[in-house]
Amino acid sequence: MRTIDARASRLFIVLAGFFLTNAIIGEFVGVKIFALEATFGAEPFNWSLFGINGTLNFTAGVIVWPFVFILTDVINEYFGVRGVRFISWVAVGLISYAFLAAYVAISLAPATFWVDINAGMGVPDIQKAYAQIFGQGMWTICGSIVAFIVGQLVDVVIFHRILKMTGEKYVWLRATASTAVSQLIDSFIVLYIAFVIGPQHWSIPQFLAVGTVNYVYKMTAAVALIPLLYVARGLIQRYLGHAEAERLRREAAAN
Repeated sequence: MRTIDARASRLFIVLAGFFLTNAIIGEFVGVKIFALEATFGAEPFNWSLFGINGTLNFTAGVIVWPFVFILTDVINEYFGVRGVRFISWVAVGLISYAFLAAYVAISLAPATFWVDINAGMGVPDIQKAYAQIFGQGMWTICGSIVAFIVGQLVDVVIFHRILKMTGEKYVWLRATASTAVSQLIDSFIVLYIAFVIGPQHWSIPQFLAVGTVNYVYKMTAAVALIPLLYVARGLIQRYLGHAEAERLRREAAAN
């Protein structure tokens, strides 16, 4: 293998590794709901949408998902539609495997000393806590996986359509536009499957209100992280060299 091809292969492995790590972490930490205002020591922001009132509470998964958006665009830029589709399906497989492993671990009988030690540390039922954290509801898991793969596939198509229209210019535009559409779909699919179809049976106004607030937050975070996209492009160009980076981009656009 030529050194230049080896560098491109290593780049894909590193990008894919960060992508998969963030995707899996996002799924597992997402079981926690945090208050954004309290986290920053601010007064609660009371919003009102579709007749529903609430404050800025989000799943902890939103901490890492914006990085998945950035990595999607970077992989898209240099490895094209096939690269993103491949790593997205791999992510779905690994997320499913991770949840299966979690359910197997939950089903194991807890050691008595482990339960007793944790009870002494203020966790009265560590087995129940462990199951509650790692054993997310099946509706939530299904909704998250479906939303993820649909959002990724939509993102890659929109990214490349804008790339063909604008060429190498307006990196921020194709990154923002593709994320805006894909996350609009993602934000509402996961809530609809997990909480409208699922056992909680949210009302449509509640579904629309919570989905809108989550979408606005995701887009705000995605826009704030756009400079990282330019930083990543600069680092990749230094690593591959200008000629090789341009070759990968041309091939990605053509495919």
